[in-house]
Amino acid sequence: MVTSLNSLAYRLDPALMARAAGLELDPWQSMLVRSQASRVLVNCSRQTGKSTTTAVLADHTAFYQDGSTVLLLSPSLRQSAELFNKCLSVYRSLDRPIPANAENKLSLDLENGSRIVSLPGKEGTVRGFSAVDLLIIDEASRVPDELYMAVAPMLAVSGGRLILLSTPFGTRGFYYEAYKNRLEDRLNGKPWEYYEVPATECKRIPPEFLEEQKESMGEWFFMQEFMCKFMDSQTSAFRSEDIEQIVKHDLSVWDI
Repeated sequence: MVTSLNSLAYRLDPALMARAAGLELDPWQSMLVRSQASRVLVNCSRQTGKSTTTAVLADHTAFYQDGSTVLLLSPSLRQSAELFNKCLSVYRSLDRPIPANAENKLSLDLENGSRIVSLPGKEGTVRGFSAVDLLIIDEASRVPDELYMAVAPMLAVSGGRLILLSTPFGTRGFYYEAYKNRLEDRLNGKPWEYYEVPATECKRIPPEFLEEQKESMGEWFFMQEFMCKFMDSQTSAFRSEDIEQIVKHDLSVWDI
């Protein structure tokens, strides 16, 4: 338990806990850390604060769900270390509210039996985990499909939560498929919650900077990195949605 007179308030509102750690969350971040949805997809621009949000989610789960396992996946070891440093920063800013049995560069084991583990996106490093209570996949658009298929079953027994955070990276892979099917899934009662945060909605990113980036990197890269758009490969002759419509039309002809 968080050893603070305000611990009940922090338990009920992770955004208050973040503020106690010196973090002032944006409205979308506050909504996300307060969400109880079991499946969440965050499509966000660079530099909008998704790592900070991840840290608050991970720490709050570990603090208030005794014996929980929080697994953070990133495409590379460097990204995993940086993401986990955010979790440690929040933990330390709160004066280590629950003592640690072990604390190192990629994991934190707490006395309440909870642990936070951050791993690089390699299938061989993740298969030993089970009964995960919170699985956060950072830069999910760059995580291979086979890795996602390896970690998804970890939520089956525990009924754990899955949160995908990323900027777009082309029109392929499990992250894009989850994005593409998000509205249909919700209509069918599947528990996906969706956030989209383009750079223009982040007050910390000046418009002048965005104009400079658009000019320097070109519109194709800019729209993915900063405006949450899934762009087809620059070498594609047809857009993916055009191909999909053609296939659907052909199938409907054969169904007649």
